[in-house]
Amino acid sequence: MKDILNKYMNRLTSLSEEEQQAIIEELNIEHFNKGEVLIRQGDIPTKCYFILQGCVRQYSVDEEGREITSNFYTEEQAIAVFNHHREDKSSDHTFTCMEDGVMVVGQLDIEQDMYNKYTQLETMTRRMIEENLSQVQAEFAVFIASSPEERYKTLLKKRPSLIDRVPQHQLASYLGMTPESLSRIKKRVFRDSM
Repeated sequence: MKDILNKYMNRLTSLSEEEQQAIIEELNIEHFNKGEVLIRQGDIPTKCYFILQGCVRQYSVDEEGREITSNFYTEEQAIAVFNHHREDKSSDHTFTCMEDGVMVVGQLDIEQDMYNKYTQLETMTRRMIEENLSQVQAEFAVFIASSPEERYKTLLKKRPSLIDRVPQHQLASYLGMTPESLSRIKKRVFRDSM
C-alpha cells in the first residue's frame, strides 16, 4: 500500500524520499469491511478518505425513499465532503464500502497541522482536488449530453471494472436509467460487438 502512496506523491509533489516516508508514517491507514458506512447522509463529516484498495458508493435517499447513486470511488480516489461554507454542515450523501478496502483516513480537525508540518502536502491535496474537480466536470458534461447507451459505452471505456464490482441496479442508478433499460442496453452493445 505504501508503494501506491509513494507513486501518488511522486506524481503530485517534489517531496524527497525521506519526507515521503515521514508523511506515510504519520498517516492513518485503516481496513474497512464490505457494507461499512464511512459517512451517513445527514451526519457532519469529520474525516476524509483516500482509497488504496476497494470501492465506495456515494448515494442519497430521496423523499420517496429511493436510493440514487451519484458516484463510485475506487483506487487512488479521494472522498471529501466540502460543505464548510454551509450553515448546515451535514452531508447530502451516504458513502458505503462496496467491498473490503484499505484507505488513508484523515481527521479534518488536524488537517491544518499536517499542512503546516509538510507544506507540500497541502499542494498535493490541492492538485488532487483540482484533478478530481476537472474530471467530475468533464464527466458531468458528457453525461448530460449523452444518451443512456452512450453513458454505458463511456463507462465500459473509462471505468470497466465497475461492471463487475457493483450490483447492476446501483450501476443503473448511477447511469440514470432503470435496471431493465441497462439490461437491454448491455445485450444490444454485446450483440453489436459480435
